[in-house]
Amino acid sequence: MSTSSTFAPMPNAEGYFGPYGGQLVPPHLKQAMDDINVAYETIRQREDFQQELASLFADYVGRPSPIFHARRLSDQLGGAQIHLKREDLNHTGAHKINHCLGEALLAKFMGKSKVIAETGAGQHGVALATACALVGIPCEIHMGQVDIEKEHPNVTKMKILGCKLVPVTRGAATLKEAVDSAFEEYLKDPTNFIYAIGSVVGPHPFPKMVRDFQSIIGKEAREQFLAKHGRLPDHVAACVGGGSNAMGIFTAFLGDAGVHLVGVEPAGEGLDKPGRHSATLSKGKPGELHGMACYVLENEDG
Repeated sequence: MSTSSTFAPMPNAEGYFGPYGGQLVPPHLKQAMDDINVAYETIRQREDFQQELASLFADYVGRPSPIFHARRLSDQLGGAQIHLKREDLNHTGAHKINHCLGEALLAKFMGKSKVIAETGAGQHGVALATACALVGIPCEIHMGQVDIEKEHPNVTKMKILGCKLVPVTRGAATLKEAVDSAFEEYLKDPTNFIYAIGSVVGPHPFPKMVRDFQSIIGKEAREQFLAKHGRLPDHVAACVGGGSNAMGIFTAFLGDAGVHLVGVEPAGEGLDKPGRHSATLSKGKPGELHGMACYVLENEDG
């Protein structure tokens, strides 16, 4: 895994990706974010850190994950040759383990006493609980009560892995409320706690860190496709929720002429029904949420 300067110039020194990102947080929290950024910039340049993470990716996660030619799906959809990057074959069953290992190692390096996070469907929670158990640091996961009831298998896994699960019942009792709850717990002691965000959201440096750790997906996919076909793909598509897997695979193809990057957002019950879809980038408007400048949906109150 390389977190080299090839990602420049995004983000800038203030953490902005163009007009988005940054640190829209109170002064005492800004200092905590800056401390995390300094620690991350220090650790990511250390050879021992890079070697440990690469070793865990290979021997613990099972990387590289393969790319698979979905022949029957390609035929069914009219002949476009579709290849799947099989992140579902990683340990814990998703791409989330990539950044969770990096964040758990960072927390250990900084001497933090607890890692706090939110989870929606539970994949980030399972991956972070796994990573924290591996490096030996306490883990606390906040999850909306609605999601807890829908994702019972992942809830069971998190508990088995030894994390503290905090049900969130306020509001819609889903991911947004879980983020708010986790951040409130983190603010109780930002000196000794660390908030391990599972998406390319939140105040700087979290979007940058998650992007860097997830970039292994795109790096592998690019090399694998070139090795098999001697050319780059015409399109690279990824689902976009919190954005971690999309940012991870898109990063390796930025600037490649002829490669179209396609993000797919959830349309829910229809883009014409406010509050019934999650197509933030397509139907949202510029605003502020969770300590950053971003797009928010029209039904969000900020």
